Amino acid sequence: MDPIEHRRNLDGETLGWMRPEGEGFVVVDLLGHERTGVVDWFEAERTLDELGLSYLAEPYELLHDDGTWLRVRIAEVHAGRVRVKEDDGGAVGAPQVYYELPVPVPADRLRRVR
Repeated sequence: MDPIEHRRNLDGETLGWMRPEGEGFVVVDLLGHERTGVVDWFEAERTLDELGLSYLAEPYELLHDDGTWLRVRIAEVHAGRVRVKEDDGGAVGAPQVYYELPVPVPADRLRRVR
């Protein structure tokens, strides 16, 4: 069975998916990362509602092929890909440099800045 998309009630924005597993569901965020073990339907919905989209606005670091980390922001999230852009600190006129990652986003290539 395919994952079930869960949308926010107010505006219909997709928050993530509930992947059927056994007698329950595993919550998957928009980056394709599992956020729970197997939980019931209500817990899965509650988890996605609480998670929301705020984690997408956080600063991240992207691992370059040369082993260095670059500070980035998530620019777009689609079912099969995520686009991040080099964090320019909001500088007007700064070049817009984008990188594309597959979903699920490899955890060893993109990490939240702590």
